[in-house]
Amino acid sequence: METRNQTALSEFHLLGLTGDPELQPLIFSLFLSMYLVTVLGNLLIILAISSDSHLHTPMYFFLCSLSLNDICLSSSIIPKMLVNIQVKDQSITYTGCLFQVCFVLVFAVMECCLLAVMAYDRYVAICHPLRYTVIMRPCLCVLLVLVSLSTSIVDGLLHTLMVLQLSFCIDLEIPHFFCELDQVIKLACSDTLIDNILIYIAACIFGGAPLSGIIFSYCHIVSSVLRMPSLGGKRKVFSTCGSHLFVVFLFYGTGLGVYISSVVTDSPRKSAVASVMYTVVPQMLNPFIYSLRNRDLKEALRKLISGTTYPL
Repeated sequence: METRNQTALSEFHLLGLTGDPELQPLIFSLFLSMYLVTVLGNLLIILAISSDSHLHTPMYFFLCSLSLNDICLSSSIIPKMLVNIQVKDQSITYTGCLFQVCFVLVFAVMECCLLAVMAYDRYVAICHPLRYTVIMRPCLCVLLVLVSLSTSIVDGLLHTLMVLQLSFCIDLEIPHFFCELDQVIKLACSDTLIDNILIYIAACIFGGAPLSGIIFSYCHIVSSVLRMPSLGGKRKVFSTCGSHLFVVFLFYGTGLGVYISSVVTDSPRKSAVASVMYTVVPQMLNPFIYSLRNRDLKEALRKLISGTTYPL
């Protein structure tokens, strides 16, 4: 099979969600709307928390970090897709594809880590309430976010550097709406065994380890809640943790669904459609999930919006 050296490789072609030209305007409008909702919703969360001193606590600091990460993850995927649809050009440069692979991995792993950090914060708050302020000091909160970011950057760079070592075939069409690592590796003509092994190892470490931490934290939380004598206290705890649990199920559940769909179906296009469920939908819904179930955050949002509308 004819190959092309990676130094001579100029671009890939993203085939998107469908090849039907009549559906492109609908897809453009849908994803533009989802992207605007994602950015505006998460920005409102960040601004509301920043403007209300009562919300300057570890829980809301981590929520701010999650909202910023959601904006970055969506921005690394959707704008390029919208531009390609608008100009009717499916190409993405080799360098641009590598950057997209790296950024998607960084922000996806960061999402996993932040969800685990938020679960740990809830564990300390509920299981060790008297020591909460001592344990969750500002320096520890910042350190946890920085460690999460550093870990995700290492993972993203590691996979990207491995892709740099590959040689690619002439057929450079990616049946996806962004440069997903697995799809890019499938186009390689050189041996990809190490790359595939690395993907599974990284998925277990950077995806499985945070999930294990979340499960561990909530096992202890549930155990503590069941020992509470007050029914009101139980409701308050479940209300506080419900939003986070829903986001965890949404992100990990859709991610697992994408993996299962890629194994069950032979159609890459169907896998691409399923990928929307973990790369776009959770990031769009997170602001609504947290704001609708959190009275303090709803109040902060109301003050922010009313203050912006009536500055005097």
